[in-house]
Amino acid sequence: MIVQRVVLNSRPGKNGHPVAENFRVEEVNLPDCVNEGQVQVRTLYLSVDPYMRCRMNTDTGTDYITPWQLSQVVDGGGVGIVEESKHTHFTKGDFVTSFYWPWQTKVILDGNILEKVDPQLVDGHLSYFLGAIGMPGLTSLFGVQEKGHITAGSNQTMVVSGAAGACGSLAGQIGHLLGCSRVVGICGTPEKCLFLTSELGFDAAINYKEGNVAEQLHKLCPAGVDVYFDNVGGDISDTVISQMNQNSHIILCGQISQYNKDVPYPPPLPPAIEAIQKERNITRERFLVLNYKDKFESGILQLSQWFKEGKLKIKETMINGLENMGAAFQSMMTGGNIGKQIVCISGDTSL
Repeated sequence: MIVQRVVLNSRPGKNGHPVAENFRVEEVNLPDCVNEGQVQVRTLYLSVDPYMRCRMNTDTGTDYITPWQLSQVVDGGGVGIVEESKHTHFTKGDFVTSFYWPWQTKVILDGNILEKVDPQLVDGHLSYFLGAIGMPGLTSLFGVQEKGHITAGSNQTMVVSGAAGACGSLAGQIGHLLGCSRVVGICGTPEKCLFLTSELGFDAAINYKEGNVAEQLHKLCPAGVDVYFDNVGGDISDTVISQMNQNSHIILCGQISQYNKDVPYPPPLPPAIEAIQKERNITRERFLVLNYKDKFESGILQLSQWFKEGKLKIKETMINGLENMGAAFQSMMTGGNIGKQIVCISGDTSL
């Protein structure tokens, strides 16, 4: 059987900006034989995420993420349907997900890397397992829960950068749900600002491309900032940190503004900002969702419950076709998405 796949065509270089042409689509032959312990799946949805930028380098800079190899199939979060199974845990028709899903229309996988998912948790929106009811949702939930130190009723102000993205759009809502009295988002277009305040319940939003961010932040957070959910790093984060209160907390989720630079993670703060951090006893610890695997199941159930109750609004930017994976990746890295960036490979869930 001939299937399509996406391979890494070239590397942008540690300091380069990724483009669609870094990826290419090619056809390969899928073996007819499914061996014991394996599962043949048809891909429904694939995820593109900021962390993948480091996988385009020869060295990812971490010991838990491996680099993609040139001319080899690319992988990441995926959801699909089982077409044939020789694994005891899966049967034909099961919906499954994996963090290591090849960018391929159909694939034969070791069943041990797959996890069965229940469509009822997402009211049939299977792509949500790659976003709000998946790893980005868990990252947002545990980040806010474990590193935000939010106490309901204590009048805390939370700021979220990259607020219209996959994690930021959820983190702000979760901040409110856990007891923050004021949530302010920072993003890059008027459309995103309106989305945050009119649809997601953010109290205010700042377009960092317009006006003075420090002045706007001062006006919108008159009592200072108690919790900062940091998705971007760089100048925006320096501005937020300079207005944070004594004993406040930074949730270090991502640093997308720094991903095209050859710097360590997390990037060091400028000396003046580092002095403020130390002087005000602001916590800034690396956050890694994989350290909370024992809470994944309960976290997914909590996120699903909030979604079904209408308390957690979910937004996706959907692009169709495996051939558009590279374009979707480039768009996500330049802020083209609102909510989670998803690529639909096949909308057909019949067998």
